[in-house]
Amino acid sequence: MRQVMLMPLAFSASQHLALHVQQNADRLPAYLHEDDRLVAALLDSRQLTPLEPGRYRYVVTSLQVFQLHVKPIVCLEIVHEEDSVLMRALDCELEGLGIVDDFDLTLEARLQADANGLSGMASLTVQVSQPSLLRLIPKAMLESTGTSILSGILLGIKGRVGQQLITDFNSWCSESELKSLEKTTAMQNCRP
Repeated sequence: MRQVMLMPLAFSASQHLALHVQQNADRLPAYLHEDDRLVAALLDSRQLTPLEPGRYRYVVTSLQVFQLHVKPIVCLEIVHEEDSVLMRALDCELEGLGIVDDFDLTLEARLQADANGLSGMASLTVQVSQPSLLRLIPKAMLESTGTSILSGILLGIKGRVGQQLITDFNSWCSESELKSLEKTTAMQNCRP
């Protein structure tokens, strides 16, 4: 009996970001070191579980590929480099495809603070064997659908950066200023 070798399906997508920040842009490098705040602003905090400092478990919203429902669960790591932060996937498991031995997800997203605001780049790649439920669907159709889904995920994150992250950054700036004012007032009240 001849064994049929199936080529893995491969999907990839990338997004670029250039976001102008009007106020307090000089404080962005410090904000990028607030890991918990940053990750919660980039991703849906209800689907996020802190594992240890700089590491998180993220349950991606269930995706539907034709008649198949898939839920990726990703372990993320945050790495700081001067005025930038790198978020990358360390590990990923996939619920919904049954036993899949050759599933591989790669995510790298970088945000950098500069004089004008934030710039960034994110790339997301998935390789997986064609599930038996989808064997009758042409590989090219599955790959274009997969690429479209990954592009949608990255667009969602990009939208969060433009809205949720900037809102949280402004809140963080206000909270920091209030704490600084309270500390100054407390120190003045302690003087004889």
